[in-house]
Amino acid sequence: MAKKKEESKKLKIRQVRSIIGGTEKQKAVLRSLGLKKMNQVVIHPSNPAILGMIRAIPHLLEVTEE
Repeated sequence: MAKKKEESKKLKIRQVRSIIGGTEKQKAVLRSLGLKKMNQVVIHPSNPAILGMIRAIPHLLEVTEE
């Protein structure tokens, strides 16, 4: 029987700082993550694409593993 694929880790991402004064690229990354308001929380799987977005704007986010 085939082994079940392990569940990928989930990341809880919260926007903790405002995007006012940020560059267009930073605003686009926030929109791509699904964040629109301060203190909004989204949950994404931990994969290279999401980790790259987080690395682009770490000063605006708080990330915890779920």
